[in-house]
Amino acid sequence: MQSLTTSTEVLIRFNEADPLGIVWHGHYIRYFEDAREAFGKQYGLGYLDCFKEGVVIPIVHASCDYKRSLRFGETVTVEATYTPCDAAKINFTYRLFNGKKELVATGTTVQVFLDKDTQTLLLTNPPFFEEWKKRQGFTLKDNA
Repeated sequence: MQSLTTSTEVLIRFNEADPLGIVWHGHYIRYFEDAREAFGKQYGLGYLDCFKEGVVIPIVHASCDYKRSLRFGETVTVEATYTPCDAAKINFTYRLFNGKKELVATGTTVQVFLDKDTQTLLLTNPPFFEEWKKRQGFTLKDNA
């Protein structure tokens, strides 16, 4: 199955950790966001790119499986992988690695397309997204 992957590094800030220096679990989802933004910049599918096309792409599902703790001062590498599907949604999977290259978390997100003005759910892929998928070499019926 064809996919696209990007990675970004995030330095764990003081305000992301508890008094023991351990990163609060909710910040892992923010690290997913950092990777999606890096993906958008690398592949031309950022939030503003979608907005300019009259579409917003909210998260409708997020999951995270925690394997190890991250700590203040560490750098985490966040990998985001887009896997195409025919449905009108964007699926990402994530892997987070600490500085020792140990897997610390995995996760997924699902985004859908809404008309930016009416907030109406789009049941088919917007034309700009279909064009983007073609430019990336994805074909119809890649994955359901």
